[in-house]
Amino acid sequence: MQVKSTVKMNMPRIKQLTQAAVTALEMTAEALHTEVIQAQVMPFDTGHLQGESFFVEYSDSSKGKVQLVSSTPYARRLYFHPEYNFQTDENPNARGHWFEDWEPGGGKAGFAPSAYKKFYKKVGGV
Repeated sequence: MQVKSTVKMNMPRIKQLTQAAVTALEMTAEALHTEVIQAQVMPFDTGHLQGESFFVEYSDSSKGKVQLVSSTPYARRLYFHPEYNFQTDENPNARGHWFEDWEPGGGKAGFAPSAYKKFYKKVGGV
């Protein structure tokens, strides 16, 4: 007994879903950016660290990579030294390691996967 089959690829739909994945990734990064700012976990003195110096880098989004960037020269020092006595006047939850809530094992670790799933379904129409 021989079985014969024909497969037709819906290339426009595949292209649309591929672009939806990129768009959903960018939207997820932007949502995480907003979430971190609203959680008020970043040290705040003049506002530069979480203001214009904290942004989403999209240049490699088509390769599946986006980054949250803190471009101030002191961001690394503040992030990796949680022992500093951070001011909490503006951001009451200010601390070092401010992304840890959204990292694996953190209380909000499911935020990014959940947001991506929601955005992909919306943008991809699935």
